[in-house]
Amino acid sequence: MSEVVEADAIERARRLAASAERVVVKAGTNSLTDAESNLDDAKLDKLVDDVVSLLDRDKDVILVSSGAIGAGKGRLDRPGDTVEEAQALSTVGQSLLMRRYTESFERYDRQVAQILLTEEDLENPERFTNFRNTIEMLLEWGVVPIINENDAVATEEIQIGDNDMLAASVGIGVDVDLLVVLTDVGGVYTGNPKEDPGAERIEAVGRNYAEVEAMIDETATGEFGGIRTKVQGARDVSEYGSPAIIAGSAEPDVLTRIADGEPVGTIFVPTNGATND
Repeated sequence: MSEVVEADAIERARRLAASAERVVVKAGTNSLTDAESNLDDAKLDKLVDDVVSLLDRDKDVILVSSGAIGAGKGRLDRPGDTVEEAQALSTVGQSLLMRRYTESFERYDRQVAQILLTEEDLENPERFTNFRNTIEMLLEWGVVPIINENDAVATEEIQIGDNDMLAASVGIGVDVDLLVVLTDVGGVYTGNPKEDPGAERIEAVGRNYAEVEAMIDETATGEFGGIRTKVQGARDVSEYGSPAIIAGSAEPDVLTRIADGEPVGTIFVPTNGATND
């Protein structure tokens, strides 16, 4: 890539990420389910282990979790091809998802709370104020908020990446210091690493954003198309002034390594509103 992010800017962003006191962690469906779309206990427990590693450092963590529609598909063995089916499946899967989160966090004597949102909840001033007040109280109590899109009442079509943008909006709305998007791909690559063995991981996104965006538009198709919204959401947070990281959910101690300032995934350097588009 012709545009390069300066090494000192990357290092400053990593230090900011490591020192973050309030973190939004977003987990995708593939990071929580198996090939048959059933909730994967090992994957979910690992995610909880990683989140607790941040809680043990006295950081506030807000978890944005996909997986409800996927878990519903696995439980009922239905495809969810229509919007109506997907919405109904989400209501089945959401209860399964929260039961498993409750059980997993209880291993550490941690309590969780469920919050279902749509973008409209964040755009309406009164509803957003109520949401933010609830988040602040839960964090004060040491309860982990677990947020998912309210698919059952969404008025628009359910699309790949809704929770990516929701996580970014939540992060900006509650003044987080860091957004971490966990996925089954270890960062942003020059191509689809599942299909292209020559695809290379991009270490950092900053002044090279336009180039990265153009490359993704060219290479992201099908299931891999979800990387678009992950990159868009991470960019939104970085323009707000906080770092964002897209990393692999299966990486050992992924959140601990970020908190230690280690290079993990692809980091989005804060731009404070500056763009090069």
